Amino acid sequence: MSENILEDMNELMLQRREKLAELREEKAFAEKYETTHHAAEIEKNYEELEDKEVKLAGRLMAIRTHGKASFADLMDMTSKVQLYIKQNNVGEDRYEFFQNLDLGDIIGITGTVFKTRRGEVSINVSSFELLTKALRPLPEKFHGLKDKDIRYRQRYLDLIVNPDVKETFVIRSKIIREMRNFLEEKGFLEVETPMMHPIAGGATARPFVTHHNTLDMDLYLRIAPELYLKRLIVGGFEKVFEINRNFRNEGMSYKHNPEFTTLELYQAQADYHDMMELTENLIYSLSKKVLDKTVVEYEGTELDLTTPWRRITMVEAVKEYAGVDFTEIDSAAEAYELANSIGIKPEEGLSYGEVLNEIFEERVEEKLIQPTFVMDYPIEVSPLAKKIADDPRFTYRFEGFIYGREIANAFSELNDPEEQKSRFEKQVEMREAGDEEAQMMDFDFIRALEYGMPPTGGLGIGIDRLIMLLTDSSSIRDVILFPTMRPESTN
Repeated sequence: MSENILEDMNELMLQRREKLAELREEKAFAEKYETTHHAAEIEKNYEELEDKEVKLAGRLMAIRTHGKASFADLMDMTSKVQLYIKQNNVGEDRYEFFQNLDLGDIIGITGTVFKTRRGEVSINVSSFELLTKALRPLPEKFHGLKDKDIRYRQRYLDLIVNPDVKETFVIRSKIIREMRNFLEEKGFLEVETPMMHPIAGGATARPFVTHHNTLDMDLYLRIAPELYLKRLIVGGFEKVFEINRNFRNEGMSYKHNPEFTTLELYQAQADYHDMMELTENLIYSLSKKVLDKTVVEYEGTELDLTTPWRRITMVEAVKEYAGVDFTEIDSAAEAYELANSIGIKPEEGLSYGEVLNEIFEERVEEKLIQPTFVMDYPIEVSPLAKKIADDPRFTYRFEGFIYGREIANAFSELNDPEEQKSRFEKQVEMREAGDEEAQMMDFDFIRALEYGMPPTGGLGIGIDRLIMLLTDSSSIRDVILFPTMRPESTN
């Protein structure tokens, strides 16, 4: 920002503070304003509201003065509406007071609904009250607020000047509400589980660490609620879900934020096929009910959410999209050879399954544009999933992909306590070898499984990524009200 612009801003802010001091002396502020309508209702219900008195409150977004009459735009939560303020209607002193208001000031108005000669629905103001003085000027009208760094840091300002941003978060709220409705209609119970864990578990990720002073112990912000929700299945609940935050101390990008919102659910007497059906029906229903469509456009590409979605195993996907066939091999050495043949150089010491997964992530994921379930993941990357009886190298696990991005992750849950303990031990070995994302041993979870957990299907859906797709938002920061940001410079 240039020095001249900063000087102008400082001068404008000084002028507004001087006005505020005068207004305080005059006791010009109303404590509150009782409203009867919102702006969007005025346009929508004009026929029944014509010539009727209405009361609204909102922010002044434009003022156009024409001698003894002025037009202004008032914006509230729902929309903008035009105001018509005439000196003869409000009185000379009040009209002069109105002319001295600034853009961004919050006022309450009373008036009657009418249409101008140009046919624009407006309100003929009979009285108004100043509610709040804005001490900072809004961004210049024709350029608006484009700087993404400012938009994400000052979301309040972004919401004021970019109405489409506000609509994105209204849609987000509706999607989460409909998600709850969908699950509750199917008999799921919403629960809450701890956000601070003594053991970081339920996913492969690096946790954030905090310290509890009274107990004098380190705790981990949860990376997943999985192990607690499974304890509830052990305890006798048959269908549970939780919508809440997870925290992962990992990289940041247009599709990763350190704290993010997920849906996670578990259903007794179900498997990963049931979870596939639930996932596709849920997302189809959300799009239909909230957006009133089942084919959405994302970054210029049409995505058809109609069920059923495509199903393909990881081995089949790697063969189709990367051109290498893992069905013909069964050793890590042969897996490395296949990877090298297509220009992928995995690090030393990986297993057959880990090399397969690396090829999938590097060469296949981005090509899965239309909704697709990729099934049967290697056991090494699925420590909480039940292994396939006919081929124990793989598990009953799937991930759902749309536009090359993982949207859902689900298992037929491992419920054998001895095998689960063995898999945890392998994760501990990986952790001790330097893998900070490997899982920890959770003896209490093993103890819970020893009491018996029924066959269970589990599912996790990344709500932020799903909303990105349904609102055609290019960055995860566009769908999180206050995304994680580096602190502003003290300058």
